[in-house]
Amino acid sequence: MHGVVDTVETEIKYAGYISQQQKQVERLRGSERRKIPNGFVFSNIPGLSNEVREKLLRVGPETLGQAARIPGVTPAAIAVLTYTSAS
Repeated sequence: MHGVVDTVETEIKYAGYISQQQKQVERLRGSERRKIPNGFVFSNIPGLSNEVREKLLRVGPETLGQAARIPGVTPAAIAVLTYTSAS
């Protein structure tokens, strides 16, 4: 019986954290479905550092999820891309 109580306490204690993680997973899945248009010109986007622009041009990601996995591409850069590529 003691093990059941511990399990329930743990689930209650971490419920908020688990919920946040599930929301983050859903956002990531959404970014995998968000396509970056063919021929998208990264060099014309204000708000991106030169380093991020170069990496995006070199890799040529097809989705926002791919762009987010490029080392050195920051969450802020992904936010700019999200807004810009939706326009």
